[in-house]
Amino acid sequence: MESQVTQYSDRMKYIQTFLTTVCGLSHALLSKMAGDASLRQYFRVYHQDKTLVLMDALMQPESCRPFISISKTLKRMGINTPDIFAADEKGLLLLTDFGDLTYLRALKQQPHLADILYRNSLLVLARLQQCRESEGLSIPFFTDVWMKNEWIWHKDWFLNQWLNIVLSKQDEAKLDQCMMHVITSITQQPYVFMHRDYHSANLMVLRDQQVGVLDFQDAFMGPITYDLASLLRDCYIDWPQENILAWLYFYYEQLQPIHFSKQEFLFWFDYMSIERHLKALFTFTRKAIRDGQMHYLHHIPRTLQYLSTVSSFYPELKVLHHYLEQVTQAAVERINTPCVQ
Repeated sequence: MESQVTQYSDRMKYIQTFLTTVCGLSHALLSKMAGDASLRQYFRVYHQDKTLVLMDALMQPESCRPFISISKTLKRMGINTPDIFAADEKGLLLLTDFGDLTYLRALKQQPHLADILYRNSLLVLARLQQCRESEGLSIPFFTDVWMKNEWIWHKDWFLNQWLNIVLSKQDEAKLDQCMMHVITSITQQPYVFMHRDYHSANLMVLRDQQVGVLDFQDAFMGPITYDLASLLRDCYIDWPQENILAWLYFYYEQLQPIHFSKQEFLFWFDYMSIERHLKALFTFTRKAIRDGQMHYLHHIPRTLQYLSTVSSFYPELKVLHHYLEQVTQAAVERINTPCVQ
């Protein structure tokens, strides 16, 4: 414990030195901000009459280079990303302060604005997906290998470690076969620039309801519906199916030229939602088990509900639907994790 306190104290001294010597912000005051699901920390920096944001990626300094490159690329495309005022090799970035009004907060406070906010964010997403390269950066592809690994991690963290369930070899083989069908189907989609966490906690409401985009450093080239699944079937807030479909088809109309039908697009979206939410379940439980961040467990019931509903739409997913309804849902209900509203 004493060692951790010393490390924190040393890091804060380093941050103050960075602000003073590199950024020219002597006597700046800091307050810790809410973090994301990564190992990064964020501080609001108060200096004279302005505020900035300091991102501290001590545990993930390698994430700074893609953040800087992608931020500049997206900004040139007319997308609101933070300006980067200073950076160093030890994981510190000084950024624009976009404020505190995330999409999540705005949608909960003013749900009547949902339609305009979602349409705005979908228009930004359509522009973002036009990105093909970022200077000095090789953007990786979100391949079937990635998805297969995420399925393995789901079984490890969510099923085995958190729910303490071990499937029979026969049941696991059937489930694996079903998931391979999902993954193979997903890889048939067109591949575009993929933010990978395009949802209400990473989008900001700026002046005149413009959209601020954050947390894009883990971008891939991936399936066209991945970010749509993140946004419209958000693990942090949910909407009626008719709203989701209306926004999905609004986005579909933005795509030009279109070489696939609405029905095919919906099929891709549903299957992508399955993969995305199974991945989210292992992320939430890993954050709780490994990092002690138990509040992520509150989002599991909503995520499971998405999975159960969507898997019921397709006979080909009968095995997966049974797994969700009869195996995991009962176990989660025994743990009795409440859903955050």
